Amino acid sequence: MTRPLRDAPQFYLTSPTPCPYLPGRDERKVFTHLVGARARDLNDVLSHGGFRRSQSIAYRPACETCRACISVRVLVDDFRPSRGFRKVMSRNSDLVGEWLPPRPRSEHYSLFRTYLDERHPDGGMATMSALDFAMMIEDTHVETSLIEYRRRGPDSGFTGRGQGDLFAMALTDRLSDGLSMVYSVFDPALEARSLGTFMVLDHIERARKLRLPYVYLGYWVDGSPKMAYKERFLPQERLLPQGWERFG
Repeated sequence: MTRPLRDAPQFYLTSPTPCPYLPGRDERKVFTHLVGARARDLNDVLSHGGFRRSQSIAYRPACETCRACISVRVLVDDFRPSRGFRKVMSRNSDLVGEWLPPRPRSEHYSLFRTYLDERHPDGGMATMSALDFAMMIEDTHVETSLIEYRRRGPDSGFTGRGQGDLFAMALTDRLSDGLSMVYSVFDPALEARSLGTFMVLDHIERARKLRLPYVYLGYWVDGSPKMAYKERFLPQERLLPQGWERFG
């Protein structure tokens, strides 16, 4: 259970910027800092209220005329993979994910750069340098891990580690009630593997083993093709004005 916070955080509002999901609209965000001994508890509380983490900042949309961004979390205990999801898991059964500390390496940035250049060349992260990327991984005051996905080796059953090329990776926070997928990337040349879907399915299974009830997927944006995939992971809860509501 989340512990109450002793001191109220200070919140700030950004200036309007072009929305990255819905053309022709502007976005504003409200944010606060996640630093110090209370950062983990604050991250828990704010995640339950629809905030997301980026480095040592927690933010959520605060657009005056738009409510399209909706926080989504998968209900782990009730989730049953569809036939299509089972095919994705089978297709990637030769991969193993390894929990690692949030320490960036050159191959991480290389995969990140390849993914952005192919999938999001005009996105807000497209100009991130190696230093920017390192800060995204390392600048955290909460419980954060990198999960690397590589081919299963002969000793993977004992070591929990894969071998060979890095296929995909996820930056993941552990909350009191779930896993929060902060950011994930994969090799775009391996499109047939559906690695983005696989990583979500893998996180659901990891949360199940940890007895955590939710996997937080960030924002589903109604009308944005980029975010439509999140609708497929059912049942899920969406944060509406009246609170978390079950769908599917």
